[in-house]
Amino acid sequence: MKVTSSSSDGSIRLLQITDTHLFEATDGGLLSVNTGESFKAVVDAVIEQECVYDALLATGDISQDHSEASYQRFEQGIAPLEKPCYWLPGNHDYKPNMSTVIPSDQIQQVEHVLLGEHWQMILLDSQVVSVPHGRLSDQQLELLDEKLAQHSDRHTLVLLHHHPILVGSAWLDQHTLKDAQDFWQVVEKHSNVKAVLCGHVHQDMNVLHKGVRVMATPSTCVQFKPNSDDFALDTLSPGWRELTLEASGNLETVVKRLPIGSFQPDFNSAGY
Repeated sequence: MKVTSSSSDGSIRLLQITDTHLFEATDGGLLSVNTGESFKAVVDAVIEQECVYDALLATGDISQDHSEASYQRFEQGIAPLEKPCYWLPGNHDYKPNMSTVIPSDQIQQVEHVLLGEHWQMILLDSQVVSVPHGRLSDQQLELLDEKLAQHSDRHTLVLLHHHPILVGSAWLDQHTLKDAQDFWQVVEKHSNVKAVLCGHVHQDMNVLHKGVRVMATPSTCVQFKPNSDDFALDTLSPGWRELTLEASGNLETVVKRLPIGSFQPDFNSAGY
């Protein structure tokens, strides 16, 4: 699988949307936010702002109710973006129903993608069925090790759903990537991992860890308040992330959001 650069300088531009939490029902809501409407608003904003990108990334929790129809709604929802989409499962996803819409004209569920001439992307499955935390199987760790060695000349972006470092919120950090040290041991064996991109935490994170940039991205629906030990929702609006992967290995990124006050949740909620 390969993505071709549309840029004259050979850089690859990516757009990440994550944690859409869609339902079969059109009025399906998460913490009083209609997730279908907020997802559509994000897609409309991307189109309106004329964002430039070569591919879409969807880093899990596509669905909230596990239904086939929710995945079909995602497929239909991204159709106007007219770019290939690479997705992976989150803890709320049901992989048998994800598979009913792939491969489609747009959506691909693959483990490895060559990005232009200088980058590669490795997509890992961190789902543990029926629990909110994540874990990478031996097979997934071997995949990571193999692709990093096989394409040692390529800068690498690694994708997974669960956050592989703590975010500083006790309730969220219960549901992190378990045995994350195994993941980092593989990464540290190689020199070509430039960045790790995840979803799951419904907030913006962009930090350096062991020399690797680790990023999480706002959900297209509700946002979790950073640095809160107990469950808490943020007032920030739904958003997405744009990334530019330069031939040099440098990475530029920006988070964009819907207008202030868009799709506010029920702040009295104690969880979901």
